[in-house]
Amino acid sequence: MKSRIKNIFDRVEEDLDAIFIYNSTKPHVDMTFFYVTRLVVGEYEGCGALLYPDHSGELMISALEAESAKKADMPMESIKKREDREEWMKQKLGDLDKIGVNASELTYRGYKKIKDSSDAEIIDISDEIAEARNIKDDEEIERIREACKIVSEVAEEIVEYVEPGVKEYELAAEISYMVKKKGATGDAFDIISSSGPNTAEPHYTAGDREVKKGEFVLFDFGALYKRYVSDITRTYVVGKVKDKQKRMYETVLEAQNAALDMIEAGVKGEDVHNAAAEVINSTEFEGKFTHGLGHSIGLSVHDGTGLSPSVDITLEPGMIFTVEPGIYLPGYGGVRIEDNVVVKEDGYEMLTSADKELKVI
Repeated sequence: MKSRIKNIFDRVEEDLDAIFIYNSTKPHVDMTFFYVTRLVVGEYEGCGALLYPDHSGELMISALEAESAKKADMPMESIKKREDREEWMKQKLGDLDKIGVNASELTYRGYKKIKDSSDAEIIDISDEIAEARNIKDDEEIERIREACKIVSEVAEEIVEYVEPGVKEYELAAEISYMVKKKGATGDAFDIISSSGPNTAEPHYTAGDREVKKGEFVLFDFGALYKRYVSDITRTYVVGKVKDKQKRMYETVLEAQNAALDMIEAGVKGEDVHNAAAEVINSTEFEGKFTHGLGHSIGLSVHDGTGLSPSVDITLEPGMIFTVEPGIYLPGYGGVRIEDNVVVKEDGYEMLTSADKELKVI
């Protein structure tokens, strides 16, 4: 617990009296709360974590979550009524001069409650929190590694259920069941189960379209394991593969390998993206790679940064990213191959392991 609080304070230049991580109701629950408490079970709506420069902390916890919160090994006060919460905040925040908050996850109503409790200067340290969370410790990496193991197995096994006539949402439901059966708490995000021309939509989810012979089928899904996530994409062909489909797939795989060859500590994220983009743009599919190469994962699916020309980041050991180039042809279909890697000093560790050779079902 103290090491993660230290990780945040070490990045803050302001002389803060405290940092207050304050949750509203779902989905506005700050994942940083779980980062500093290491809690796995519970929702923690309306709860807070008050962190101090000596790297200690204390919790304001609703009575509903009090038993689960004992696992945090931090002093806490159980709150039964709204008035008790307001009193706790005034007592703890009232005499402080500078309070750091994660403004990117704090609702306006939550901000007002903090202001009503104290005359302190409220300072946004969301960038520093994101930077701290970007570097995963051993426990975080191990949880993500397990989440990646789960989705890798499911990506291999889901092909048994793919056949002409099955609906996209039926395959999505099967993936969700398989992920949970293998030990995940749930899905990391809404599953993308697409077929035919729908595979050309990067953020499609799943509909009632039936899978047909001769088309792409694309699955993009993740596992939630002890609060941490994975994110994998595999693309398959149903029936006989066409030459164009093969060219698309082989180009995307080549682009991913080019990007992976770039990954190591000290490399700029945009250079990793550009390595993949250059491969695609040197082919007949120029301009059909329409998004950033990848994003960081952790407690959130998009955990603070990414591999993109629009993001200024230098890779450091312990960062975990998706690497997911794609080609998208509207009206025809798309191919995306996505894996999860952890950055090392001299390269990377591949966390996902599902086969990437073109598979015809």
